[in-house]
Amino acid sequence: MKNSYVIEYLNENEFRKKERAVKKYNMLAYKKLIFEFYSDFREGKFDGVVVSKNTKDGITKYELKLPTDAMFSKVYEDIVLHYSVYENQKIVMLNTITPEDILTEGHQKELQTYKGVPISKSHSEKDMFKINLLNMIGKDGLL
Repeated sequence: MKNSYVIEYLNENEFRKKERAVKKYNMLAYKKLIFEFYSDFREGKFDGVVVSKNTKDGITKYELKLPTDAMFSKVYEDIVLHYSVYENQKIVMLNTITPEDILTEGHQKELQTYKGVPISKSHSEKDMFKINLLNMIGKDGLL
């Protein structure tokens, strides 16, 4: 326990809202985040892609792609956790989860689904078009 890292938040309220939206729309990503990745962070195991590294201050920024449904990823993009590690202070700072538009909108009001994929209220026709296109391509064997 002496060498464990502490998890903190850049903006805890906003982060928790996005975390709950991930739970609502992609339970696999949520479970991996809560039960696997957070535990690894506390133990000093950091997954993901290093975005930037400041060796002088001991700060490393990461982007960690969470497991998502293939259709969700194609319509909205992958769910990515952005976090920073402050090695000198033994702190993991959770910054945000993207894509922010769907996660923020999903928390504020219940999103509707179309063919099993959540669609946003602000650009629902665009989302439905993408879903239909991907389904059509998939049926023709092009995917």
